[in-house]
Amino acid sequence: MSRHVRKKLGKHDKAKDMKGTLRRIWDYLSRQRVLLYMVIVMVVISSAASLLGPFLVGKAIDDYVVTREITGLGRLLIALILIYILHSISVWFQNYWMIGIAQETVHRMRKDLFHQLHQLSIPFFDKRKHGELMSRVTNDIDNVSATLNSSFIQIISSFLTLLGTVSVMLWLSPLLTLITLTVVPLMVFGMKWITKRTGPLFKEYQGNIGELNGYIEETISGHSIIKTFSREETAIQEFKEKNEKLRKAGFWADTYSGFIPKLMNVLNNLSFAVIAGIGGLFAIKGYITIGVIVIFAEYARQFTRPLNELANQYNTLLSAIAGAERVFQIIDEEPEAVDEADAVELSEVTGEVVFDHVSFGYSEDEMILDDVSFVISPGETVALVGPTGAGKTTITNLISRFYERNAGDILIDGVDLSSVKRKSLRSHMGFVLQDSFLFQGTIMENIRYGRLDATDEEVEEAAKLANAHSFIRKLPGGYHTVLSEGSISQGQKQLLSIARAILSDPSILVLDEATSSIDTITEMKIQEALKRLMEGRTSVVVAHRLNTIRQADQILVLDGGKIIERGSHDHLIKLGGFYAGLYHSQLKESI
Repeated sequence: MSRHVRKKLGKHDKAKDMKGTLRRIWDYLSRQRVLLYMVIVMVVISSAASLLGPFLVGKAIDDYVVTREITGLGRLLIALILIYILHSISVWFQNYWMIGIAQETVHRMRKDLFHQLHQLSIPFFDKRKHGELMSRVTNDIDNVSATLNSSFIQIISSFLTLLGTVSVMLWLSPLLTLITLTVVPLMVFGMKWITKRTGPLFKEYQGNIGELNGYIEETISGHSIIKTFSREETAIQEFKEKNEKLRKAGFWADTYSGFIPKLMNVLNNLSFAVIAGIGGLFAIKGYITIGVIVIFAEYARQFTRPLNELANQYNTLLSAIAGAERVFQIIDEEPEAVDEADAVELSEVTGEVVFDHVSFGYSEDEMILDDVSFVISPGETVALVGPTGAGKTTITNLISRFYERNAGDILIDGVDLSSVKRKSLRSHMGFVLQDSFLFQGTIMENIRYGRLDATDEEVEEAAKLANAHSFIRKLPGGYHTVLSEGSISQGQKQLLSIARAILSDPSILVLDEATSSIDTITEMKIQEALKRLMEGRTSVVVAHRLNTIRQADQILVLDGGKIIERGSHDHLIKLGGFYAGLYHSQLKESI
């Protein structure tokens, strides 16, 4: 039985709103309505041809074989060949067009989904695993594509074949038809019994494979940590357990689903025996002809085939609908709040930042910042210090409007952030973070990401200011070196990030642990580059290593979401409070 593997993206694998999801899939399909109708016409032609073939064979037996009329038999054989050629051509066209429709449909879905992902806010991504989101763009949409390619045509073809077969059988011999259809209740009962069990089993299988894929992704990403702590055996054991769960679910799902073709084969043979036995008696009595028996025998086979196909498509169809629903769930997610109608553009920014009694929390029970107030003057460097979870990074996220404050006011150059267009705000900001992210591509392209219209000369100048030019020249391809995993060090990645920020020429700079986990020599280069970058710019520095922020104009010490100390380095040392204790403890550790 065919199935398409997908990741488990939530607690519910079964589509909650099947009708709604099908309606939305049709909205995509209907954009190619004309081509879709042509496919349906080809399906009708192929179904009619498949029904006409056995009928003509039966007529040939009664009208020409029994009467030994060779001329009529020859004409009928030619007609039969033409019908089968027409059947083959119609099948080819319906498959060709349906593939195009399916690919165009998933192309639009994938485009809409990817576009939506870039409209969503940072909190949306913070709450979800990236692997799960990737699975919706790949596995779930591929699932829809494969189902459209196969199931759509098969469902229509199976329905038409069933309708046509029963109609012709009733026309030829209502009594024999009713006798033949006595196996239908057995088919329905058998398929219902099987699908009732295969549905949950395949959902469990898909959930297990999603869990296994997530674990594999996690262990590959964290392979260095696994090796550092010598946890290879633990990881292997956990993988074995998850893999065993997957094997068992897959075994029983395939075992039960394998009953369907076996059941159909048994019932098909039973139907053939009924037709042969009772049809033979009817023929002896003169109620029907030999040709009719042949037609019935072939139609009985055609009658069970579409039932078999419909049963086989049942779980695949449910899986595709559930996958499509998960795609639509993302598309329906509330995007990042739209800028207010009267939101303004920031043409020039001097860099004054004011926090006025600002509070923020992910929920009322989880407040991260509590009544925080401070002022950063234009061109001033302010360092945020405090234990993990004190709210340092949260402040930078609020300045950039990645999150919205719960209470209080945040002003940039005297303008409330809520009245500023987000894109305009962020165009005046530059970020150098602890984990330097570089895109696949050349060094030149990664630096130019800071300003896409920059010339090669401007990119090189930014690299020189960031102390990155010397190591770039030593690479085999220079600025055109294509970056790959491990091709440059963490410190070199950080220098490229600084070059990217320099090229963007921001008015407000955010540095979040920019020199963390860097060797001393590289740190000196980065500090020198950062000094050039911060010159004349308002800078907000998040730091744990206090020796890197001694020259900051203002240091804000946070603990428990509140500012507990503020002032210059010398002032806070003389104060002898939290900052002084933290600084002296780090100083002792470095000796």
